[in-house]
This record gives sequence, C-alpha cells and structure tokens, in this order.
Amino acid sequence: MSTIRQAVVDILVERGGDPSIDPGEALFTSGRLDSVAAVQIMLVLERDFGIDLAEADFDISRLDTLNDLEQLVSA
Repeated sequence: MSTIRQAVVDILVERGGDPSIDPGEALFTSGRLDSVAAVQIMLVLERDFGIDLAEADFDISRLDTLNDLEQLVSA
C-alpha cells in the first residue's frame, strides 16, 4: 500500500470510519473527510514526499480521490 493511501486509511480509521477506499471515491467533496483531514494529508505530502503545498495550491476538487493524490505524488 502506498504511503499516501496508508495515510488516508489511517485518518479514516482514526475518525471511526470504514477503512475501505475505492481509488476513485470522492473523499472531501463527499464529506467523508473534512478540512482537518485535508491538513493532515498536506502534512504527509510535505513530510514524506517533499511536495511543498501552499494552502492556496491545495485545491480539494483536484485532490479529492486517492487516484488524484497518488498522481500528484508521482508527478
């Protein structure tokens, strides 16, 4: 499991949610994860992948699924 996928699963479990995730499932716009989770994911992206995301660059609609997040990491 990729680090970003594991981070999202960990956040879901921490919040009492179902850890099963479809890679194309909307995470934020569906309400499954909130703005606090977005910040947690931003920290993982910065710490583990060296991706520098200013808050303005973190567009939830472009990074709403695991596929989106993994694509960002591999870019």
